[in-house]
Amino acid sequence: MYEFHGWFGIAESPEEADAGTLDPGIAELRQRIAGIDWTTGEVALKVHNGEYFVLANGLMNRRRDEAADLDGLLHHIATRFPGSWGLLYERSSDMDEPPGQGAFRVRVMARGEIQVRLDPFLSPVRRVIED
Repeated sequence: MYEFHGWFGIAESPEEADAGTLDPGIAELRQRIAGIDWTTGEVALKVHNGEYFVLANGLMNRRRDEAADLDGLLHHIATRFPGSWGLLYERSSDMDEPPGQGAFRVRVMARGEIQVRLDPFLSPVRRVIED
């Protein structure tokens, strides 16, 4: 099983959401998202109060092309929109380190960087959310 849930605020720089080339960047991002077709997951670009957000959710039987698509999308966002921020929670029965089976990991995006952190809230899965 591969499960993920995430959101990312889109900003061209840490100072401003739109540093002058946001519209063409959003057009590129829309096109990239339109090319993603998952049967048991979704990724969407939403606008809330004039700000853009990418939402991603899915539950697959195992890590496959969806994981690679998601990795590519996050890399694109961090590179093209270095002011973006957000979180992606994910767990997989075949995920190596960190954290391995039975726990969530969190990919944290801030200032064009993506860091992997361990989840302190829902992990370990057994005991916290499952019997």
